[in-house]
Amino acid sequence: MKTSLSHYIGLLGRYLGPHRTKAAALLVLLLAGIGLQLANPQVVRGFIDAAQAQADPRQLALAALAYLAIGLAFQAISLVTTYLSNDVGWLATNELRFDLMRHCLYLDMPFHKTHTPGQMIERLDGDVLSLANFFSQFLVRLLGSALMLIGVLVALYLEDWRVGLGLTLYAIVSLLLLAKVRAYAVSASAEERESSAQLFGFIEERLTGLDDIRANGAGAYAMRRFHQVVRDFTQRTINAQTRRSVIWMLSMGLFGAGRVLALVLGAALYLSGAFTIGTVYLISYYMMMLFRPIEQLTQQLQDLQRAIAGIGRVHELMQLRPEIVDGEGAPLPAGPLALDFEDVSFIYEDGEEPVLEELTFRLEPGRKLGLLGRTGCGKTTLSRLLFRLYDPTAGRVRLAGEDLTDLKLAELRARVGIVTQEVQLFEATVRENLTLFDDSIDDERLHHIIAELGLTEWYVALPDGLDTKLGAGGKGLSAGESQLLALARVFLRDPGLIIMDEPSSRLDPATEGLIERGIERLLRGRTAVIIAHRLATVQRVDEIMIMENGRVLERGERAALAANPASRFSYLLRTGMEESFA
Repeated sequence: MKTSLSHYIGLLGRYLGPHRTKAAALLVLLLAGIGLQLANPQVVRGFIDAAQAQADPRQLALAALAYLAIGLAFQAISLVTTYLSNDVGWLATNELRFDLMRHCLYLDMPFHKTHTPGQMIERLDGDVLSLANFFSQFLVRLLGSALMLIGVLVALYLEDWRVGLGLTLYAIVSLLLLAKVRAYAVSASAEERESSAQLFGFIEERLTGLDDIRANGAGAYAMRRFHQVVRDFTQRTINAQTRRSVIWMLSMGLFGAGRVLALVLGAALYLSGAFTIGTVYLISYYMMMLFRPIEQLTQQLQDLQRAIAGIGRVHELMQLRPEIVDGEGAPLPAGPLALDFEDVSFIYEDGEEPVLEELTFRLEPGRKLGLLGRTGCGKTTLSRLLFRLYDPTAGRVRLAGEDLTDLKLAELRARVGIVTQEVQLFEATVRENLTLFDDSIDDERLHHIIAELGLTEWYVALPDGLDTKLGAGGKGLSAGESQLLALARVFLRDPGLIIMDEPSSRLDPATEGLIERGIERLLRGRTAVIIAHRLATVQRVDEIMIMENGRVLERGERAALAANPASRFSYLLRTGMEESFA
């Protein structure tokens, strides 16, 4: 994606604008520093000319003290400037990272299906990190370099218009040449960043699937692919660095040419009697000062090259908009919620077979529905539609009579709870994992929920109670304990509709019994859709719905279907669900 000037300006304005006071302080310090730098060679010139003329030693001492004072003042200003610029830069960078993270969280599932976690880490960390210098020093150095360039040229014109003209032409040629070669490295830098994202994505995927790779003897294949990805990354990095080095080599050549030009002009004017030795030194020193902003501009251009790709991708990412948009906020009643599917069809991608086809059913408030069917029949898709992770391709889904598209996403997801076999736990305390870091939930309510679910015995066994630290992914907890936390977490939200995907199927009998008691309490007084993988799970439901190829194959009261020998559910009870759905 092409990155325009408006992207830079917009990025700077948005994230540096809140720090305008510090930016103004930086400007004042910048001007003071430039003034001191321009004054310093004047002091040295005076010292040299006075020494050559054998002036009073006190005059020389005063010049030396002035030189020392200017140097110390400049160093102090530089220190404060560096601190402020880095402070502003990292504040802006972290604000950008926060906005990107929040933006990605609200993007639709198709986006996350096509972008690996490794790629997202590269976007949220690698690309953003490349912008740290862009925020912290780009404007400071750019403005400082421009002002320094102008200040030095004005000082040179004041000394002699011929020197000023000659070095002005030199500065113009240098800047034009550097600007011309800048684009040479831009495309290579973009390819380097993209290759880095692919490398991060590959590493994350392989580490996540490490057990399967080992179990299936795919280690050699994984290493071959890793070698290919690393080789591509290395080649692109070398190419980018080689191109960037062209700018550095050009800058060194231009610096040498400038030194020669200054010496030639100074020597010629000295021999003509127009300059003193001190003025020759002054011209040479100003030449070094003249090239300094050009050199800094070169460095900033190199940093900008590394940031261009990141800025482009950040802009591209921020321009993405979710297709799932908030509704106007239709109210949901308290208590159990009715559920309606009205001629719902769904296709994940164009050209694929429909996952759901004209699915229609109603679940009354407080009723429990057992959902059965082969893998791929649409059970999981149905639950995703209920959370509005996707919207139906056709038809409507209603909750308490309200179309899901009319509801606020936050309210919808607060009133619909889900319990699955997989529990996402964080490296935090039990309290934080239960409340999902919501400080408004007090400990008294947590204790009540724990008791309500019959988890007091489990809670008492925790070493530090609610302050017990958990590792990432629930490290240190058994599968059963993780499920208990998941149940308590859902109970805290007090949802009106519960979706359950066989949370106890992988547990030992003792733990399963504890989980079942917790589930029984959780489902009490709530509408529920229970996705069943075992027949034992549907003993608590009121209705059975069997799906096949995205359609309702059979639906009815559980007891009636079980008593009807011609029903599919009765057949499952006789033969076993696993065998029938094989």
